[in-house]
Amino acid sequence: MLLEVKGLNKRYEGQVACEDVSFDLWPGEVLAIVGESGSGKTSLLKCISTQLGFDSGTVHYKGADLGAMGEAAKRELMRTQWGFVHQDARDGLRMGVSAGANVGERLMAVGERHYGSIRQTAAEWMARVEIDPARMDESPRQFSGGMRQRLQIARNLVSRPQLIFMDEPTGGLDVSVQARLLDLLRGLVRDMGLAAIVVTHDLAVAKLLSSRIMVMQKGRVVEQGLTDQVLEDPQAAYSQLLVSSVLQV
Repeated sequence: MLLEVKGLNKRYEGQVACEDVSFDLWPGEVLAIVGESGSGKTSLLKCISTQLGFDSGTVHYKGADLGAMGEAAKRELMRTQWGFVHQDARDGLRMGVSAGANVGERLMAVGERHYGSIRQTAAEWMARVEIDPARMDESPRQFSGGMRQRLQIARNLVSRPQLIFMDEPTGGLDVSVQARLLDLLRGLVRDMGLAAIVVTHDLAVAKLLSSRIMVMQKGRVVEQGLTDQVLEDPQAAYSQLLVSSVLQV
């Protein structure tokens, strides 16, 4: 087991963000967390990835209790074994440095020191996410939204993490750009054998990327199971409403 979450609870000023959330994640598994805005899915993702503290419950990564882990150890996890793809790529990139430097920084975090090797690997990853390596020395500010998102993906995956968190990875992008990005993500996750947790309000994204799905409503998990099974035969009333209103439009 890679990740184990038990009885996680989080409140903001008396309002429930997450209540008694429990699930397991295995190596190479992709879990989608779905629900409408305000369901608690992004708060849950931030709690699991140590960006946000939680009130009670436990989160274990490869047996280690994240709640008892120091800040330095958490930062080390995020730089090396984990990746986090934000909805807005500007939150996941350093906009003041070049595209190549954004990718290269992650390599340095895992111990690479040879400049030529770092630059070559950065170029290879830019090509892998469909960005012309000739643009390596350009600022991300010169890139389109879709290119920034692909660069953010390269920055996160170049260090070959074991677990990647994705918060609405296609949100705010044009439909055609979303389709290309989803194809890219699906291929990379499969080829690298990554475990991933994907937060999305779009059930079509969940269906394409995930093997298992968890449906949240008002901070609680109302249903979870194999993605195809839940989307084709939802049992909870809220899940039925989501499927009927989104997939059958």
